[in-house]
Amino acid sequence: MAFSAKGRTQTALAEINITPLVDVVLVLLLIFMLTAPVLQSGVEVAIPKTRTVKQLTEERMVVTIDREQNVFLQDKPVNVNQLPSLLKTTGKADPSKKIIYLRADERVPFGAFATVMDAVKQAGITNISIVTQPLQK
Repeated sequence: MAFSAKGRTQTALAEINITPLVDVVLVLLLIFMLTAPVLQSGVEVAIPKTRTVKQLTEERMVVTIDREQNVFLQDKPVNVNQLPSLLKTTGKADPSKKIIYLRADERVPFGAFATVMDAVKQAGITNISIVTQPLQK
């Protein structure tokens, strides 16, 4: 298409410069590649395997015991002696309606497991579920 303005002819620019678009896409790709491993971080635990496993999709309060018997509340390290007070202050007001999921490494001694379970019960929480993995067939 040509326009005439005082004897000069101007043509419309029909090309789109995609160089800035490619730059932005590459920067976004780089950002997602760098942040994806950070989002998947958590406490590494070898969970015991059982035959009966219930799949859950909603997020719950999780207490984790790793191989070195360190205790974590929602991926944050805590002292087992402070666990009852932390559990009382987080979540619902009524502790009897709270549900706690207890993840423990399969090599954790039963004494450490029982200590953490007792700390959860001291917070007034009686609904405790133990997290396991399904057996491979």
